[in-house]
Amino acid sequence: MPALKDVLCPHPRLLLVGINPGLRSGATGHHFAGLGNPFWRLLFAAGLTPRLLTPEEDQKLADFGIALTNLCPRTTRSAAELTAAERARGRRALFRKCNALEPEGVGLVGVTVYTAIFGARAGGGAGPKPERLGQAPVFVVPNPSGLNASYPGFAHKLIWYQRLREFVDQR
Repeated sequence: MPALKDVLCPHPRLLLVGINPGLRSGATGHHFAGLGNPFWRLLFAAGLTPRLLTPEEDQKLADFGIALTNLCPRTTRSAAELTAAERARGRRALFRKCNALEPEGVGLVGVTVYTAIFGARAGGGAGPKPERLGQAPVFVVPNPSGLNASYPGFAHKLIWYQRLREFVDQR
């Protein structure tokens, strides 16, 4: 399987962080490539990107000042397959990336990513959080997966991606 390449740019206005690549992303080598995954539509509909990108265009995010990485690089069917050691390595690597890139804000794609980074006591669902990654403030958006029962429809997720755009615009 091709390794997913981080989307990097110096001092991004936003660093998006997923938990880890799914099987289709691992097979294609592109972020959020799952069939029917609305991630790219959400970014566009929320105004975070000026046009709709495809997973194959994931590196173009850098043109819009957006970086993209995963907490853990290993492809799995489910994030539950990740080990505690992988999550710990991922946290350390993410803090190093944040210190090096100096993003203006960090968007965690899913509550699972948030709790994996900040621990089980990290509270709440989507929205701005009190923690920081490096110097950057943190905002959690719903995982875009259709399996996300807490935010079941596109409109339920879009609200939070629009709030993320407002969060980024305030920086």
